[in-house]
Amino acid sequence: MIKTLVNAWKVPEIRKKLIFTAFIILIFRIGSVIPVPFLNIVDEIDVGKGNTILTYLSLMTGSAFTYGTIFAMSITPYINSSIIMQLLAVAIPALGNLQKEGEEGRKKIASITRYVTVALAILQSLAYYFFLRANNYLMVDSNGAAFTGFAAVFQAIVIVVVLTAGTAIIMWLGEQITIDGIGNGISIILFAGIVSRFPTLMRQLLQYLRTGRPVYTILVPIVIVIFLLMIVYIVYMDNAERRIPIQYAKRVVGRKMYGGQSTHMPIKVNMSGVLPIIFASSILSLPATVQMFIPSDKYAGTFWEKFFGAFQSDSWWYAIMYFVLIIFFAYFYSTIQYNPIEMANNLRKNNGAIPGIRPGRPTSDYIFRVISRLVLIGVLMLAVVALFPIVWSLVCEAAIPPLSPDGTDGGMSISLGGTSIIILCGVALETVRQLESQMMMRHYRGFLD
Repeated sequence: MIKTLVNAWKVPEIRKKLIFTAFIILIFRIGSVIPVPFLNIVDEIDVGKGNTILTYLSLMTGSAFTYGTIFAMSITPYINSSIIMQLLAVAIPALGNLQKEGEEGRKKIASITRYVTVALAILQSLAYYFFLRANNYLMVDSNGAAFTGFAAVFQAIVIVVVLTAGTAIIMWLGEQITIDGIGNGISIILFAGIVSRFPTLMRQLLQYLRTGRPVYTILVPIVIVIFLLMIVYIVYMDNAERRIPIQYAKRVVGRKMYGGQSTHMPIKVNMSGVLPIIFASSILSLPATVQMFIPSDKYAGTFWEKFFGAFQSDSWWYAIMYFVLIIFFAYFYSTIQYNPIEMANNLRKNNGAIPGIRPGRPTSDYIFRVISRLVLIGVLMLAVVALFPIVWSLVCEAAIPPLSPDGTDGGMSISLGGTSIIILCGVALETVRQLESQMMMRHYRGFLD
C-alpha cells in the first residue's frame, strides 16, 4: 500500500488528485470544529455510556456530534438514504428498473438519494435539537432562562437549518472527491471522520497505563497487537472469494468462431460488507436511546429496568442479540442483492454453463447453495470482528476488579469498535485499488502514444 502511494505521488495527474482529496478532507475537519449558533456546549455533549444512537453518531462523525459543530450530522443521513434506496429498489419495480437503465438511470437514482438525504438530515437535526434542549445545551437569555416565543422558534430554525446545510455541504464535498479526487468521496469522508478518533483512542490507552496497575501494562500492548492482527484478518476477509468455474460454448457467427473459453464467476465471502453490523447496531441502540429520555426514577425496580439493562453493550444478552441480528441481516442482504435464478438465466443467454451442472433450475439451485454457504462463512468471520470489543470489555470487567468504590478504574473498554475497523480497511483497500487502476491506465496510454 505504501509503495502504491509513493508511486502514485510521482505521477503529476494523480498527485493533483491526491492533493485535491487532502484539501477536501481539510475543509471537512475545519467544519467539524466550527460550532453551531445558539449552542452552549462548554466541554462535550454527554452521549451516555454503552451503545446508543448518540455514541454511534459520535463515532461516525469524528466527535463532531459531541461538540455541536456544523458538521455534527456528518454523512450519516446520506448513508441511511443510500441504504433505504437499495431496499426500495427491491420493493418498488420502478426504482429497480432505473438501476438497469445504465448511466441515466444511476443519475436519477443519485438525484432521488440526495433529496432523501436532505429529508433525513432535517428529521435528524430536529431530533438533535430536541435532545439539546432537553439537556440544557441551548443558549439562554440574560436572566438564565430558556428563550420563549419567537426567539425560541428562531433559535430552533437556525440550528436545524445550519445542521441540514452542513450535511448538504458534506454530500457535495464527497461528490467533488469522486469527480476530481481519488476514491469514493463519501467513503473517504467517513474514513477521515473515524481516523480523527485515533488520538482519543491513544489517549484512552495512555490513561490505562498512567494508572500504574501491572494488569494494564500487560493488556495495553496486547490490545495494540490484536488491533494490528485484526487489520490483517479484515484484509484477508475482504479479499476472500469463491470462484465458480464457467465454460462458454463455441458458436459460429459468419466466418468467425466465438466462445469456447473458460472463466469463473467470483462471489465474495463477505458479500454484504459492513451493512449487517450497521443494521444490527442501529436496531439494538433504539432501546438504549429511548432510555436516555426517560428519568431513571420512573422505571427503577421495575421490569423496564431489566429490559433496558439487556440492551446495554456491557451485557452478555446484548452480545447474543447482536450476533443473531448480524446473521439475520447478512442473509437478508444477500437475498435482495443476489438472485440465483437471474444469474442462471444470464449464463444460459450467453451460452455459458457450470461444468457438471445442467443449465436452468439445477444451475440456480447450485448457485443458491454456494451463496448460502458463503454467507454463513462470511457472517461468522464478520461476527468475530464485531463482537470482539464487546467480549473483550466484558471479560476485562469481570477479570479486573476496580480499586475505587465507584468502579471507574476497573475493566478495560475499547472505544474503536469492529464496525470502524472494517470501514477503515475497506475504504483503504478500495482507494489503493483505484490508484493502481489509474496508474495502469496511464501506463497503457503512454504505451499507445
